[in-house]
Amino acid sequence: MNQHKTDMFFMKQALLLAESAAQIGEVPVGALITLHNDIVGKGENCPISTNDPCAHAEIIAIREAARNCNNYRIPGTTLYVTLEPCIMCMGAVIHSRIKRVVFGAYDPKTGAAGSRYSIGSDNRLNHHVNISGGICEEECAHLIKTFFRERRKSISTDCK
Repeated sequence: MNQHKTDMFFMKQALLLAESAAQIGEVPVGALITLHNDIVGKGENCPISTNDPCAHAEIIAIREAARNCNNYRIPGTTLYVTLEPCIMCMGAVIHSRIKRVVFGAYDPKTGAAGSRYSIGSDNRLNHHVNISGGICEEECAHLIKTFFRERRKSISTDCK
């Protein structure tokens, strides 16, 4: 399978994790980490349900992958995530030595993989990340937009 098909395959799986997060009222972001095309970590957003501001999908996936690889560094891995990672998550990517980040929807407000900040390619850091954005972008963006549209709608009807 070529790289684009592999990226599409794993992004579809990350989308399923994002949909699961949405079902429990979390911002729909899903992430998974692969090593040699085997999934070694999965995560879905859960900061609201866990009262943990650090419980982003990427952080959950990184923690699981590190446990499964028995190492706090997980070189040679690829992180697939439905939304461009934020500053915190890109910091964790750098520290864990993830080789590659593949994301779906761009986040022009807080994206740290090229939209707002370019942490993965900052020459002042000792680790650089290969970044590919826009994989399954329409599906990923639609999921986020729909979630927030529904949330705004429910908030406006609650106030009546």
